[in-house]
Amino acid sequence: MIQRILYAGSFDPITNGHLDLINRAAKLGDKLIVGVIQNRSKKPFFTVEERIDMIAASTEHIKNIEIDHFEGLLADYVKQKNINVVVRGLRAAMDFEYEIHMAQMNARLYNNHVETIFLMTSPDYSFVSSSIVREVFLLNGDISGLVPDKVLEYMKNKCKRKREEIV
Repeated sequence: MIQRILYAGSFDPITNGHLDLINRAAKLGDKLIVGVIQNRSKKPFFTVEERIDMIAASTEHIKNIEIDHFEGLLADYVKQKNINVVVRGLRAAMDFEYEIHMAQMNARLYNNHVETIFLMTSPDYSFVSSSIVREVFLLNGDISGLVPDKVLEYMKNKCKRKREEIV
């Protein structure tokens, strides 16, 4: 059986914690789909296209990866893409509390035909989230080592373009 794995998130931006999980999840199956969630109720810093570009630039070394985007129910996307396994990352115990409820609801929606696997984030990145990285960056803090170098460069260029638009 071909194992199609999904790792979904907002990736606004992708961090080294995300990249750690992507590298590990890619080894678990034949195809890893990184699904960028488009949530219209949130105001992301990066467009879906920018997030896909940053993920692609950060994962060039992974041969069995596909980068896609979706909105709506995860369960609907999983069915549409014939995914066997959904990978979720855990940074701390509080993540587990939220993720277990989501996994149980999704299991019901999947009719128990899809497994959810939880991977612990490397301790080096257990405090890192996209929102913290974004906030520190926008306040001129140093986020090197928390995002891939290509992503940091992308972020700097985007802020430079935004500043030029204002002037």
